[in-house]
Amino acid sequence: MKFISVLTMCVVCSMSMTAQTQKSQNIPLVYSVENTGNQANPVLPSRENAKRCEALPDPLEWSNGKGRVRKFSDWSRRRGEIAREIQHYEIGTKPVVKAADVSAAMNGNTLTVNVTVNGQTIHLCATIKYPSVGEPPYALMIGTSGISLPAAVYSSRPVATMVFNEKQVNNYSQFGKPDGRGHYEFDRLYPDLTENGAYSEWAWGMSRMLDGLQQLGPEVTKIDMSHIGLTGCSYAGKMALFCGAFDERVALTIAQEPGGGGAAAWRYSSWMNARPDEKPVEGIDNTDYNWFKQSLKENYGGENVAFLPHDHHELVAMVCPRALLMLGNPDYEWLADPAAYVSMNAAMKVWEQFGIADRVGYSIVAGHGHCQLPESQYPEVEAYIDRFLLGKENVNTVVRIAPESYAEIDLDKWIGGWGK
Repeated sequence: MKFISVLTMCVVCSMSMTAQTQKSQNIPLVYSVENTGNQANPVLPSRENAKRCEALPDPLEWSNGKGRVRKFSDWSRRRGEIAREIQHYEIGTKPVVKAADVSAAMNGNTLTVNVTVNGQTIHLCATIKYPSVGEPPYALMIGTSGISLPAAVYSSRPVATMVFNEKQVNNYSQFGKPDGRGHYEFDRLYPDLTENGAYSEWAWGMSRMLDGLQQLGPEVTKIDMSHIGLTGCSYAGKMALFCGAFDERVALTIAQEPGGGGAAAWRYSSWMNARPDEKPVEGIDNTDYNWFKQSLKENYGGENVAFLPHDHHELVAMVCPRALLMLGNPDYEWLADPAAYVSMNAAMKVWEQFGIADRVGYSIVAGHGHCQLPESQYPEVEAYIDRFLLGKENVNTVVRIAPESYAEIDLDKWIGGWGK
């Protein structure tokens, strides 16, 4: 299979990175708070009152339809609108937690975080593996459910690792029998949020782990809070994307083969599934509804997806201005990578608006097993780790790699009308 790639266009990439750097000097790479846009109050129309939009909605357009974001100083509020939309229509509420309700401790290399809400306490723990090179405080790569990236891309670097055990919050996974809505650990603290999908609750749990690290500080944890990375593959690739999108303390998100419900746009996946005699892909009608609100399918399944006020290119865009790398695998058609390609190119318009398009990339490469990164993809992963976790400058992070056949996709049909 042939691939489109700009990674090899060194002269163009170098010129682009220089221009980007000059324009983005005052735009943060990461934040010290979970959500800078928590005061946003978007318009949230019902299915019956929503505007039909066959193409992907403009991520820079205010939810009331009155203009578009032009300045970076306005992006935080627009990002907050998208966060509210995704919670309202897709995954349910990610509750805000007061700092006083979180306590943390280190026992050897094990981080323990206790969160008390409504008289109930949830206990979260994870073991940090420290590198054998470098000096603390270290960058930290957190695996959502696990780290499928080959150890070779981080074990030789001064990067600590930790695995977030999502079952401590909501024990549903694709492996083993779930308890069901209303019966997870999260539900003891929030019994009124039983409509939630797993991705809101897993994102909540990840944020509480970051609360614990932040509370203890680098003197205790040996971790540099300004260089936190998240990664995961398949359903955990979705998890990494949701967790990274909803917490601005995450400097780098690497979503590996996240499939439908992750980076892939619902609208494009639905279009793919409407084609006769084609293999189905994961979309809004046939994903796992332990992960999402059941009302998402009921209200926006089938052709009604066009009434959904947002789409997943906006979930991707929530990561902006921080760094994101999406890794795909077109051999597994269920993953809906053409929809992810459309979604990533759409989301990039937000980074481009602020002159920081070198902070987002995608690499969709065939010829390997699911969640088994081939050596051909090591360079782009290593580049993102070096630049956004280790702070190395002059690293080429302009990554746009996809099968050559994707060039036939009419992107203008899906995103060409924005701003007009």
